[in-house]
Amino acid sequence: MMTKVYKNGGNKVMAESKVKASSKIKTVDIVLIGMFAAILGILSQIQVPSPTGVPMTMQTFGVALIGVFLGRKKGLMTMLVYVLLGVVGVPVFAGLSGGPQALVSYSGGFIWGFFILALCCAIGETRKNYVFKMGLGIAGVAACHILGILQFMVVAASGFVESFLLVSAPYLIKDILSVLLAYIIGGVLRKRLAKAGLLD
Repeated sequence: MMTKVYKNGGNKVMAESKVKASSKIKTVDIVLIGMFAAILGILSQIQVPSPTGVPMTMQTFGVALIGVFLGRKKGLMTMLVYVLLGVVGVPVFAGLSGGPQALVSYSGGFIWGFFILALCCAIGETRKNYVFKMGLGIAGVAACHILGILQFMVVAASGFVESFLLVSAPYLIKDILSVLLAYIIGGVLRKRLAKAGLLD
């Protein structure tokens, strides 16, 4: 009988420990999501103005880093938080801008494309082959640029080639290098926090 009570008590302690561990992980995830959404908001303000209305920013690096570091689920949640903050008026988009109009502006297509870029980088981080990893990252950049070009075409009433030359071509090399840098930095940070038990 005493052994049975001991077992039940042990199971209870183990169950409580699991609940606490689960809560801890959930709390850490919330903190990371909020922190990286804020970091992306800051990186979005580091920019070089452009006559096309699409500034050269550090957003691509920030989005890629979020995908690499946080993975698919938390990465996409972070992007959602970032966009929602911008939509309600918090000035987290490039040029300290915010509001729902940003999503339908000249550069709004790139904001939609950030979700695809983050997802591609998150999937790429799970692959050991670096060529495949970079291939996914470049695919994410391509998708982001295509959405950006298409929306610019609609808003500016311009052709595809003209839009590509204005809002995509000048930034392609920078964006690809940003993804490469994100894989390097994000991979190192991810390994260190995983060893510390702060990241799954």
